[in-house]
Amino acid sequence: MIVHGLRLVAAALLALGPTGGLVAAESDRPLVELGLVGGGGWFPDYPAASQNHAQAIVLPYLIYRGDILRSDESGIRGRFLRGERVQLDVSLGGALPADSDNNRAREGMPDLDLMGEIGPNLRFILLRREGVSRLDLDLGLRAAFTTDFSGIDHRGLVFGPELAFKRLDLGLEGSRLRLGIGPVFADGRYMDYFYEVKPRFARPGRPAYDAQAGYLGTRIQGSYRVPVGERLSFLAGGRVEGFWGATNDDSPLFKENVNVSVLGGFSYSFYQSDARSRVAYDPLD
Repeated sequence: MIVHGLRLVAAALLALGPTGGLVAAESDRPLVELGLVGGGGWFPDYPAASQNHAQAIVLPYLIYRGDILRSDESGIRGRFLRGERVQLDVSLGGALPADSDNNRAREGMPDLDLMGEIGPNLRFILLRREGVSRLDLDLGLRAAFTTDFSGIDHRGLVFGPELAFKRLDLGLEGSRLRLGIGPVFADGRYMDYFYEVKPRFARPGRPAYDAQAGYLGTRIQGSYRVPVGERLSFLAGGRVEGFWGATNDDSPLFKENVNVSVLGGFSYSFYQSDARSRVAYDPLD
């Protein structure tokens, strides 16, 4: 499977970001960085699935710390709203593909393709200890797309408000802890992708089902990143998701009220430009 695994992998790997510069002044940070980010773990095949599978991915990343447009450890951001208490950036997510032949509930149904999610994220900074910790409320609305590399399909919208706590230098110098909790809501098209059973795929024990928009579940997730030198970082993380009261808990594909994911990852910066960034940087972003 990434958001399901990829939501967690993508979010966690994006959190890896650049490696050694978290405590450096922004004037000491390269304007452009290129590198590799990768990770793997044990993930449920889809939300409320009864089976987990091992998944891994390695991707190139680009860091650009421009005056207006930024692509960095916090994702892709336009610096149009960067106040002391309110920020506007871009929320990212996704899910790795899942082979339906390897999932008992989905056997005989189409595979789940690679999913990507992107959309605006409005952030309210609730509490801050400068250079130490921060508590944020993120309100991210994302459009979801899937691909089998022969085309791209729109899969609806997902809204995932999250209360996120971030802490620097906990246990190890340069480390970054992130903990988050929040519900997930989605429209009917998004829910159909995971829970719909078309009549032609119905069978004994798996009746036809049309999924509805509403509450998908609640997730608690965390990651811990440690830099090793100026170019390399490692990360460990996990997620627990609860689906009690989910709108589509009567789908024949809804199998478990709890999903657990674990992962490990790395990032390596192999190119850093001589040109330096000129904009202010908050390592808790």
